[in-house]
Amino acid sequence: MHEAGERGAVVDLACGRGRHALHLARAGTPVIGLDRNADHLRELRVFADREELPVDAVRCDLETRHRIPVLPGSCGAILVFRFLYRPLAQAIEAALQPGGVLLYETFAMAHRETGRGPRREAFYLEADELPAMFPGLDVVAFEEGPDGDDPSDITQRLFARKPLG
Repeated sequence: MHEAGERGAVVDLACGRGRHALHLARAGTPVIGLDRNADHLRELRVFADREELPVDAVRCDLETRHRIPVLPGSCGAILVFRFLYRPLAQAIEAALQPGGVLLYETFAMAHRETGRGPRREAFYLEADELPAMFPGLDVVAFEEGPDGDDPSDITQRLFARKPLG
């Protein structure tokens, strides 16, 4: 991921308290964490400041304008975990610069049967939906099934790259 960060900004969309942003920053990669929850962003700032980590926490509601508050083609990598707002897919693609990568993981429809996770059906992916949301990206890897971190979670996981030319 550090290589992707050298291409441009690394953005953690809907970062919450910043678990992934902090992990990358601890490895030396500057990260922009975006979320609408001011309390979560405050917590992220406290941890980042305490450890003097390169994290910029920015408050924004990603579900209102169907865009990401970064310049088109400016991101070396975008991370999305446990967040789904389909109208944002085109903006995610546009924000990546050529060669930039997308790491995306969120709940698959099969996860509903666990009784945990989002309440609304709109927050679950249909079978093989995630790669189809990003037709302009090259799929490097895609999986659907139990999550390696928590096998009781059923997710779709995508690693994709924006073509160079």
